[in-house]
Amino acid sequence: MAYRTFTMSELEGRAPYWLLTGLVIPRPIAWVSTLDERGILNLAPHSFFTVASADPPVVQFTSVGRKDSLRNVEATGEFVVNLASRSLLEQMNTTAATVGPDVDEFDLAGLTPEPSVYVRPPRVAEAPAALECVVHDVIPVGNSFVVMGRVLAAVVDEDALDGDRPREDVLDPLGRLSGSRYVTYGETVTLPRPE
Repeated sequence: MAYRTFTMSELEGRAPYWLLTGLVIPRPIAWVSTLDERGILNLAPHSFFTVASADPPVVQFTSVGRKDSLRNVEATGEFVVNLASRSLLEQMNTTAATVGPDVDEFDLAGLTPEPSVYVRPPRVAEAPAALECVVHDVIPVGNSFVVMGRVLAAVVDEDALDGDRPREDVLDPLGRLSGSRYVTYGETVTLPRPE
């Protein structure tokens, strides 16, 4: 094999972003719903998303730049991470549009806001699962902000559960690749950990 080394400090413009988002794949999508201080709904996908801690239960997403989701989270201290499934690809993509803060992306994408149990921002009624969160911390990192949310509740469609465990084949989650490419649930491999 022949390898090529990319020295990050020598790359210009968005080259580091394109390289990292092309290599760190697939990335789950946090479809974040928030409310601003006036009660206007916001819904936006963030593909820098993961679990930060299980005890306490904390998830994190990154806002690249200061976007409406981040401003709303900082103002209200609450947000919901909705699961974007394959059947919601078009609607999720619609909510990625650059629009003003007065635009309700639920309405823009033809989605139904469903009241949450513990937080003010609604969840996406069409989504198979959602995590209701309060802000644990917001950490600035360069031009980005890591938003950590303590999960108060997970709301999961009964059809997507096997007992108390989520079924990934039913959830059919979207993953982000680079550019405008996504991956959907496909072949899985089961491999137990060594003793």
